[in-house]
Amino acid sequence: MDKMPTVYIPHGGGPCFFMEWDPPETWNSLEAYLRRLPDDIGQKPQSILMISAHWEGEDFQIQGQPAPELLFDYYGFPDHTYELTYPAAGSPTLAARVSGLMAGAGHTVETVMDRGFDHGMFVPLKVAWPEANIPVVQLSLRADLDPAAHIAMGEALQPLRDEGVLIIGSGFSYHNMQAMGTFMRSGGKARFGDDFNAWLVKATTSPDQKVRNQSLVDWASAPMAQDAHPREEHLLPLHVVAGAAGPDQGRQTFETRIMGSVSSAIQFG
Repeated sequence: MDKMPTVYIPHGGGPCFFMEWDPPETWNSLEAYLRRLPDDIGQKPQSILMISAHWEGEDFQIQGQPAPELLFDYYGFPDHTYELTYPAAGSPTLAARVSGLMAGAGHTVETVMDRGFDHGMFVPLKVAWPEANIPVVQLSLRADLDPAAHIAMGEALQPLRDEGVLIIGSGFSYHNMQAMGTFMRSGGKARFGDDFNAWLVKATTSPDQKVRNQSLVDWASAPMAQDAHPREEHLLPLHVVAGAAGPDQGRQTFETRIMGSVSSAIQFG
């Protein structure tokens, strides 16, 4: 098996792919990208390590149970979206391996046995791998949202890529929900997020690993950064997968405009 890539994906809004929207094509381009994600990866992973924007711990935390339930951590959506299923197995073996790598690099990590799969995991993976036949383990962000710490944590995870583990960062490269909601309610024609997206693509596709990672550490100085991310939890999964990428150069594998904003997927390797 070849070395696995790492990838940062936009995961959509709540259970967006499994309900009606107005306009109905709102999420079509992102859904099509997620359906082709297995082809972009190029080989079936032995397991997936998922860093979701929707889990933060005071220290890094990792799921240790063999069969996590689903955590319906979205609100105000149609009743049927709380009946979705995604019976992927967990992997205590992978959880222990991740914990060992992180501890060896000086990171504190707590194994938890009662944390379910959140929608940042099961919504996009239900589109990409609907058979739910790949074990998945979720790893949290750290609540201080320190960009350098998340890159360093990703660096500790690099050996997993030679072990058949696909490392996915699940977030959204533009996540100002107030601006997006205003756009939808007003039927607006505005476009936003372009300056930040252009910076993001340039930073992550730099051939120089040090330049790329330093740019991500300094992300708040990017054009319109605070507009794109009033709070950065949906950006930091990118930092983890960039750290895990090592010297592999990133490439933009997807771009879409949703609710006026532009977002991208970035794959390394």
